[in-house]
Amino acid sequence: MAQIKITLVRGVAGTLPKQRKTIKALGLGKISSSVIREDNPVFRGMVRTVSHLVKVEEV
Repeated sequence: MAQIKITLVRGVAGTLPKQRKTIKALGLGKISSSVIREDNPVFRGMVRTVSHLVKVEEV
């Protein structure tokens, strides 16, 4: 299955608690941290919740 690379490009200060939990659940911590995840509806929905904070690339 395809994979996506998710990179945190903005900090979580000033965001809603739900968005902070989503960033943590994705496995991101500091700005510029990246993770590679399977491209499935679960992760796509999480990315959509925090789309203004992350950058997504196909791997």
